[in-house]
Amino acid sequence: MNFDMDQLVDRYVSVWNESDPAARKAAVAALWAADGTEVIETATYHGHEAIEARIAEAHETLVRDGGFVFRAAGDAAGHHDSIHFTTHMLPAGGGELAWTGSIFVKLGEDGLILEDHQFAVPLPETRAVVAELLRRTGEGDPDRIVELYAPTVDWRVSWPVEHHPVVPWIRPRSTRADIADHFHTFGKHCDPAEARVTVDDILVDGRCAVVTGTSSQLVKDTGKRFTMAFALRLTVEDGLVTRHHMYEDSLAVVQAFT
Repeated sequence: MNFDMDQLVDRYVSVWNESDPAARKAAVAALWAADGTEVIETATYHGHEAIEARIAEAHETLVRDGGFVFRAAGDAAGHHDSIHFTTHMLPAGGGELAWTGSIFVKLGEDGLILEDHQFAVPLPETRAVVAELLRRTGEGDPDRIVELYAPTVDWRVSWPVEHHPVVPWIRPRSTRADIADHFHTFGKHCDPAEARVTVDDILVDGRCAVVTGTSSQLVKDTGKRFTMAFALRLTVEDGLVTRHHMYEDSLAVVQAFT
């Protein structure tokens, strides 16, 4: 069978991003055979109507309301009547992967999909833990945050010793109780409603990760705001953070407190 794999994969991925119901319905009919099926871990969808309803629901939940977009990984491979490829779901504005799917499709002689099997691919442990840590930190619940840390942590903040008395949360930490106190104290002195944090990159190499970005916080006691670039170095072992090294502009924070 002669077919353009990359073109078919692009059309397949595009249908999940399609916001126009009529265009989506036409795209489904142009991709799947009338008696085609899609199989996921929890359900099977048979025929155009069921597949269209399944994609419409996913689009409304994940793309329209969730702010995600689907992208092809560019790894399509196949032979005879079968293709295997990978799709990713990530924030439309850029950011870390939220979901990865391994897709296997079998085509009929007319090039339409007869069988479509989707398998969710677990995200690498380090990346998944870091993403969850950032999510929980954004929610601001210290007790939920510390659940992701090991009982003993190599915790380091790049601050001169003489600044420790000035900024309340700056002191040595090593246990979950210490770390919970750090986040409780931080929230007590910086207004969470005024926080502006942007993550630029998350670099992962095995168990290690580096998060870079910008943090802007309003100090309640003085009414001053500090804005600084930061780099957070993390190590994840057995699903828990064992190292937390933060590199930031300590002078900007001290000036906001004085």
